[in-house]
Amino acid sequence: MRVSIVGGGIAGLTCALSLHAAGFRPRVSEAARTIEAVGVGINLLPHAVRELAELGLADELAAIALPPQRLSYRDRAGEPVWEESLGLAAGYQWPQYSVHRGHLHVMLLAAVRERLGPHAVRTGLRFQRFEQTTDGVRAHFLDRSNGAPTVEDADVLVGSDGIDSAVRARLHPDEGPSRWNGVHMWRGVARYPHILDGRSIVVAGGTPGAKFVAYPIEDPATEGGEALLNWVLEVRHGPSAEPRDRANRRITTTEAHAGLADWNLPWIDPTTLVERSSAIFEYPMLDRDPLPRWSFGRVTLLGDAAHPMFPMGMNGGSQSIVDARVLAWCLARDGDPVAALRRYDHTRRPTVNAIVLANRELGPEEIIARAAERGGTLPTGEAEKIANRYRELAQATVAQVNTHPSWEVSRTPATD
Repeated sequence: MRVSIVGGGIAGLTCALSLHAAGFRPRVSEAARTIEAVGVGINLLPHAVRELAELGLADELAAIALPPQRLSYRDRAGEPVWEESLGLAAGYQWPQYSVHRGHLHVMLLAAVRERLGPHAVRTGLRFQRFEQTTDGVRAHFLDRSNGAPTVEDADVLVGSDGIDSAVRARLHPDEGPSRWNGVHMWRGVARYPHILDGRSIVVAGGTPGAKFVAYPIEDPATEGGEALLNWVLEVRHGPSAEPRDRANRRITTTEAHAGLADWNLPWIDPTTLVERSSAIFEYPMLDRDPLPRWSFGRVTLLGDAAHPMFPMGMNGGSQSIVDARVLAWCLARDGDPVAALRRYDHTRRPTVNAIVLANRELGPEEIIARAAERGGTLPTGEAEKIANRYRELAQATVAQVNTHPSWEVSRTPATD
């Protein structure tokens, strides 16, 4: 079976690896002319790490990532509100990882090219449209190197091309633009000494637009030395119909110093953090309304193209990886691609749609907001109840992750 994947991000590359492991012939078409190690930090929760490990990437992932052991919610003064263990320390059979998004991206790209061949990922191809028949689908692209149109015939087309997905726009032409909540995220990476115990993800503040996040994404070369620290400052600019800037505007050091001036966190020096950041960029906090349907015949959506969500609960990238594994499993289990995509849709969409909506209500970070309203820590058991409810919704409790049957598919010869 030939599968055309539109989009060569983390979700698209994981999809290619999953489909190849199941015996299919995927090919990835990416609009960018080159794929480089750019971006900032990302967290992979144990349910995603399990899927990458079952793809044979456990060692490669461990080599580029740091396994945090604690999530620490704090108030604006940096005082603890609530904490919990993460990954192996919480009882999962797989770790959680904090990693530079660009390093993860390049690692996945190398694995795809090694396993599927050097031409499995084509760059500089912008998706235009598709048409499908009862026995196939034809995708049309524009070759950005020469402006020439090109086509690809496949049995299945997967739109994995992000929040502004061109494939999604074809499937849902009346949907309109993405949804902005009035918050911009100023994101940077700096070489900085480990904060707290060097194994913590710190989320301080409360509601979106009044929050600071920091976590290391690598270990220092020497004990007590400096390492890459990912940080995010959320800034609210007030409600608007459209984000004022979708171009990932570069933030000046003067702006960053002013934005952090009201924060008094005893375990970090904002001035030093800003000065050591190689670059600081502004990203609007966006999502889209949940869709009633992803799959139409031989075409479906995956990752942010299917379910872009606000970054509460660290779930966006992790759920995209699970998408890829479930899609491959469904295609391997059903000889009819249309039925397989329908099954994938019914399996994944209700869960991630619920996460999208939960993240609009702060997800597990509701704990910080409630503590701020209360003026101190929550009553015993209340924070745990909120966190566990969110994990159950995401199908990511320790029991769910450790005991869920594998999405692994026995390898069969690739089918045309």
